[in-house]
Amino acid sequence: MKILFVGDITGRSGMEKATQELGRLKRQYGADLVIVNGENAAERNGITEKQFRDLRFAGADVITLGNHAWANQEIYNFIDREDAIIRPLNYPAGTPGRGYTIVDMGRVQVAVVNLLGNVFVSSLPSPFTMIDDVLAELKQQGVRHIIIDLHAEATSEKIAFAHYVDGRVSAVLGTHTHVQTADACVLPKGTAYISDVGMTGAIHSVLGVKTELSVQQFVTQIPVRFQHAEGEARLCGVIAELDDKTGLAKNIQAIQV
Repeated sequence: MKILFVGDITGRSGMEKATQELGRLKRQYGADLVIVNGENAAERNGITEKQFRDLRFAGADVITLGNHAWANQEIYNFIDREDAIIRPLNYPAGTPGRGYTIVDMGRVQVAVVNLLGNVFVSSLPSPFTMIDDVLAELKQQGVRHIIIDLHAEATSEKIAFAHYVDGRVSAVLGTHTHVQTADACVLPKGTAYISDVGMTGAIHSVLGVKTELSVQQFVTQIPVRFQHAEGEARLCGVIAELDDKTGLAKNIQAIQV
């Protein structure tokens, strides 16, 4: 089984690139499941219902979120009724939406889990303390293929978490920092890992933000309202191949298009 995971879609450029490329990449790599992080798709971050549906139509099976999950108010209109979009699991009981979803692929079931890190990004309960109960639930249901989108800032937290769940999940795929890292690997007990999948958005930008606005804030030290950059875009992602029986990873490959 092959999983295509596409990193943080950022702004209109990112949306256009993702919707153009998802179908082609799915065919090229023979991906059975496509997962996309869409938490920065809207202009002020978050995701609109139209963007959710456009990504689904383009080939995304599951859309994950992150610390900007609630940035666009439209999310409240559809997150409770759509199993294909998930927000971080760390939020307390009663929060709209769900922290994981299970996709029935016929021969196997695949769970996709969304988690927020703590360091520099969130004061929610630790992903380390949140994951064990979910893994126990999934084990009871016989789900062996488990993909985790760990939306976190600190590389150390991501690496430590991946080792914590090594051999218990199929993949831990880092998102949030918008720069693809060069450490894609399969850990000793069989979990695929990368510190950050990267961003899908404007190439000539500062993490997807207009360069002039980001530079202005660094120079003046005065807060600036950021806007997403537009223009030529790059899609960053990974392809992970999983064993059908065990759910553990055979290999992982970072891609840029």
